Amino acid sequence: MDAESQWTGLDPARLARIGDHLEREYLDKGRACGFHVAVVRRGHIAYVALLGQSDLERGRPVREDTLWRIYSMTKPITSVALMMLYERGRFQLDEPVARYAPSWSAPQVWVSGEGAAMRTEAARRPVTFRDLLSHAAGLTYGGLNPNAQRPVDEVYRTLQLRDGKTAHSMEDFLDKLGQVPLAYQPGAAWAYSLATDACGALVEVISGRPFASFLQDEIFAPLAMRDTGFVVPADKLGRLAANYRQANGKLQLFDDPATTALAQPPVFVSGGGGLVSTTADYLRFCEMLRRGGELDGQRILGPRTVELMHQNHLPGGQDLAQAGVFERDREVGRGVGFGLGFAMSLGQVASGGLGASDYYWSGAAGTLFWVDPQEELSVVFMTQVLSAGEFNLRGELKSLIYSAIVD
Repeated sequence: MDAESQWTGLDPARLARIGDHLEREYLDKGRACGFHVAVVRRGHIAYVALLGQSDLERGRPVREDTLWRIYSMTKPITSVALMMLYERGRFQLDEPVARYAPSWSAPQVWVSGEGAAMRTEAARRPVTFRDLLSHAAGLTYGGLNPNAQRPVDEVYRTLQLRDGKTAHSMEDFLDKLGQVPLAYQPGAAWAYSLATDACGALVEVISGRPFASFLQDEIFAPLAMRDTGFVVPADKLGRLAANYRQANGKLQLFDDPATTALAQPPVFVSGGGGLVSTTADYLRFCEMLRRGGELDGQRILGPRTVELMHQNHLPGGQDLAQAGVFERDREVGRGVGFGLGFAMSLGQVASGGLGASDYYWSGAAGTLFWVDPQEELSVVFMTQVLSAGEFNLRGELKSLIYSAIVD
């Protein structure tokens, strides 16, 4: 990849505003301690910034090979894995999930009440693969989000479906998840949920191979994503960033690389948020998507499948402000659609921001990415602050990057 601006159509002086902005608004104010930003256009590196520290306690600077917890940026990878099986004819999008998970054969939907007084009704139709991939299945995150509570969340807690310390086989996880009443009728709305964990379990059940092994063999190895996985080996722990959260306006250590659980295999391999990666690795995943499913001669998906994934699949072509179950989704979802593993902009005017054709997602510790096939652009942004979602980093970065496109 080449940094020459004539190849990228991006103004270097305007791109330099990215580092200035992050230092002024985040590092200097103690909102974060370090960032890694990479902007690629037409396959050429246009901008890279390594800012601040990855580990305040040990004074380690952010480096090219720093490892980051990507949390929900695992979800697009899981969705790609499931769609690889779709390409092999193993299921159809509108086919019932119950074909592979029998406990999903007669779903119930919450009507009123909670606990012993909860009333439910039969779902009007089965939960489908499309529902899971687009978070329209009626699932929740089991109360993990304090701003998105539903009476059914107590059932998730009872079945220990969101307890990372409880071991589940993939079959057991799917079986228990099928016993939880849905929060709304399948396909009727959108709610961020454990749906992508269900997608990861389905990859294992359908393929007959461990989910982590499927990702390694079918995605990470072909794409040369050498530092991406669910476990950080002992010889790489020194590269793992420390994870922080904001407490009383200061950064508080949340996960120390010296004592992290990531040094051991997880008790449950989460397709919704378990991976660790580097900026370079995730950029290769993004570039594969931007190029229509292929990178360096390795084809992961067909181009028409990738195109299908980043089209809006919300009911009736709605945006998240219309389809979202929770108030937060309705507040921030104007002009945002959701496909098979990605959110996407539905237009600059509708979304109120530059860039009309990007699709994207983010992670709980402030990591984010987007791919824009129309502008031939891939962006990866890494940091490790669990409260970073309170800031509109994606909106700020989009303003800084799209305003630097000058061709």
